[in-house]
Amino acid sequence: MKSTSYSEKTLDHFRNPRNVGTLEGPDVAVGKVGNPICGDLMYIYIRVSDDRIVDIKFQTFGCGSAVATSSMTTELVKGRTLDEAMKVTRNDVADALEGLPPIKMHCSNLAADALHDAIKSWREGRRGETPEPPKVGEVRSSSCGLPVTKPPAIEGAEVLLGKGVYRKVEDPKAFVDKRVLIVDRGKPSVDVALDLTKHTGRVIFMSSTKEPSSKDDPRALLKRSDVKVIYEAEPIAVLGEGEVEKVRVHDLNENEDYELFIDAVVILE
Repeated sequence: MKSTSYSEKTLDHFRNPRNVGTLEGPDVAVGKVGNPICGDLMYIYIRVSDDRIVDIKFQTFGCGSAVATSSMTTELVKGRTLDEAMKVTRNDVADALEGLPPIKMHCSNLAADALHDAIKSWREGRRGETPEPPKVGEVRSSSCGLPVTKPPAIEGAEVLLGKGVYRKVEDPKAFVDKRVLIVDRGKPSVDVALDLTKHTGRVIFMSSTKEPSSKDDPRALLKRSDVKVIYEAEPIAVLGEGEVEKVRVHDLNENEDYELFIDAVVILE
C-alpha cells in the first residue's frame, strides 16, 4: 500500500461514520486525546453496565483518518467488557480498516488511546462529566457531517512559507496572473478565493468535503464565480526547490494521488 493511499473500508468509515454523537448520564465516562502537531482531537463516550460497554459514541475534530479510526474503534468494542476493550490497540484499529498510510498511523490513529482514557475515567469514578468543547476560532463541517477544527499539517508547507505558501493574504495584487490554490478553511477561505478572482483567472479552491447541498453553505457562492472547485480532495504535500512549484493531492473519491502545478497556495491559519 502506498504511503498516502486509503483502503475502501477507511473511506467508508470516513464518509459514513458509525456511532457519532455524545452520551450523558451517571453511567457514562468520557475519554479525550489530542495531537497538538496534527490538530486532531477525539472524545470517546462509553456507557457501562455490569462492567461492559453497552453503548459508545464519539466526537472527532480532525482529518478523515481521525474520523475513520474513531468510527472503527467504536465498532470494535461495542458490547465488550472493559478488560476486553482495554486490549484494543492502534494496530488493531488499523488492521480492521485494512491498513492506514504510515504517516496517519502516528498522527491520526488515536481513537484507541481515547477509549482507554474513557475506561480509566470510569474506573477512577469520573462519571457523568461533560468535557469542555474545543476552543477554536471556527468549526466547519466535513463531508461526513462531523465538525473539523485545525486540520493536519501539509508536508512541506512550513518549509516553503513565504516562498509561495501564504497563511494570510495581505496584498491580493501579489497574485496577479498566478495559478493559486486556496485550501478550504471555511468561509474566510471562500472570501479569499472570490477576492482573488479580481486579480487572476486561475484560482483553484480545494475541499476535502463533498459539494455543498445547501445554498446556505458559503461554498455555494463559488458556483457563480470563476473559481475552479475541486471537492473530495486534500493536499498532502507542497513541493518545490526554493519556491512552490506544485502540490501533491490525494483524491478521496478515487483513492489516488496526483500532482497539481501551481504558483502559490493559501492555507489560512
